[in-house]
Amino acid sequence: MAHVTCTSPIDGHVYVQRPFTGADELAQKLQRAIAAQRGWQQRSIQERAALCSQMVDAMLAMRSEIIPELAWQMGRPVRFGGGELGGFEERARHMIAIAEDALAPIRPRPIDGFSRYISRQPLGLILVIAPWNYPYLTAVNSIIPALMAGNAVILKHAAQTPLVAERFQMASDAAGLPAGLFQHVFLDHDATAQLIASGAVDQVNFTGSVAGGQAMERAAAGTFSGLGLELGGKDPAYVRADADLDQAIENLADGAFFNSGQSCCAIERIYVAENLFEAFVDGVVDIARGFSLGNPLDEATTLGPMVRPAAADFVREQINAAVAAGARALVAAEGFAEDAAGSAYLAPQVLVDVDHSMAVMTEESFGPVVGIMKVANDAEAVQLMNDSQFGLSAAIWTNDLDAAGALGAELETGTVFMNRCDYLDPSLTWTGVKQTGRGATLSAVGYETLTRPKSFHLRQL
Repeated sequence: MAHVTCTSPIDGHVYVQRPFTGADELAQKLQRAIAAQRGWQQRSIQERAALCSQMVDAMLAMRSEIIPELAWQMGRPVRFGGGELGGFEERARHMIAIAEDALAPIRPRPIDGFSRYISRQPLGLILVIAPWNYPYLTAVNSIIPALMAGNAVILKHAAQTPLVAERFQMASDAAGLPAGLFQHVFLDHDATAQLIASGAVDQVNFTGSVAGGQAMERAAAGTFSGLGLELGGKDPAYVRADADLDQAIENLADGAFFNSGQSCCAIERIYVAENLFEAFVDGVVDIARGFSLGNPLDEATTLGPMVRPAAADFVREQINAAVAAGARALVAAEGFAEDAAGSAYLAPQVLVDVDHSMAVMTEESFGPVVGIMKVANDAEAVQLMNDSQFGLSAAIWTNDLDAAGALGAELETGTVFMNRCDYLDPSLTWTGVKQTGRGATLSAVGYETLTRPKSFHLRQL
C-alpha cells in the first residue's frame, strides 16, 4: 500500500507514515460530509461558535505534544513552537467572535410593503489544502471560518506534516462536532487533482507554490468550484532615512530569519536609505552571526534545519550564484558547524552588492537569506519593491505615517506594514496580487469567500 511519508529534517529518518486514503474511503467521507453539512447549516451561529470554541480548546490542550512534533516534522526549534499555537488561537477566536456580524443579512433601504435582504448561505463542502511551514496557522485561516459559516470541511495537509491533520481531527472529535463535518484525508497530487476535478467540493483553499496553484486551476476548470490561492512571495522592506534604526534592524532580522526564512511573508529583500545603509547592514549581520544553528529539540537552538536538504541546497545555489555575479556574503558559514552541502542545516546569510539581475533578489528563496540594497529615495525604493512577480506583503520603516500611507498606495501588494513585518492581523484580510494568488482569508472579507449571497424580495399584500 502506498503511504504518505514524513522524513524528519532533524536526522533524515522516516518519522511518520500513513496510508493514502483510498477511493472508496474518500467517497464515504464525502457522503458523510454532505450529510453532516445539511444539519450543521441549520444550527445557529451561537451553537456553531460554542463547538468551534471547544475545538480550539481541545487543540490547545495538546500543546505539550504538538511542539516537539513540529520540530520533528518540519524543523522549527521547540523554544518557538508555542508561538504558532498562540497565533492559531488568536485567529480562531477572532473569526468566531466576528461571525455573527460578518454573516448577518445585508438589508437595503426599507420600502413600505416589502421585506428585502441578502442572506449569506454556506457553500457546502470546503477542501482545505494546507502547507507544512506554518501548518496550524495556515490551516486555521480556513477551517474555523468555514465551519462557522455553516460548511463542512475536508483537510488535506502537506505530506511533511501529517500529524497536524490528525491533531485537527482529534480536536474536532473531542469538541463533539457532528460526525463527518470535519474530516482529514491523505492524498497524493494526482488523487487531489481528481477530487477537485470531480466537482465534489464547492471551494478549494490552497496555500503553496505557484506551480501548485496552477495545478489547482487546471483541475477545477469547468467545475465552477471556487478557488482561494495563497502562493509564492518575495516580500520587500524599505528602511527610510527617518526610520528608527535599532527597531528596524531587530524586526527585519527576525522577519528574514525566523522559521529559517520559511514563511510566505518572510522578508526576502531590503532596500535602505543611503544614510542608514552601513549601520543597518552591520546590525543585521551581527544578529545573523548570533544565531545558534542546530537540533530543534535543543532549547538552546534558535535556528533549526530547513524542511529538507534539497530546500537548503536550493538556497545555497542562489547564494553561490549571487556571489559569482558580484554579491558579497557577509556571514561566514564556517561559524556554523552544522552547515554543510547536502544538509538541511543552513546558516543564515546576508548579501550586499546585490541587484535585480540576481535570482536571490527576484525569485522566492524560502530560506534564511536576505539581500540588502542601498536606495537614493522613495521613488527608487517603490520601483524596486514593485519589481517582482509576487505581491503578498511589503513593509516600510519610517516615523512618517502620511508617507507610509502614500508609499503603500503605490505598492503592488496585498498588505502594507509600517514598522513591522511577517505578521498577520486577523482583523484584516489576508490576500495577495500577481502570482501570489487570489482570494482572501480572515476578517469579515474572508467570510465572503466561504458563503454565497441569496436575495429575498418579499412583498406583503
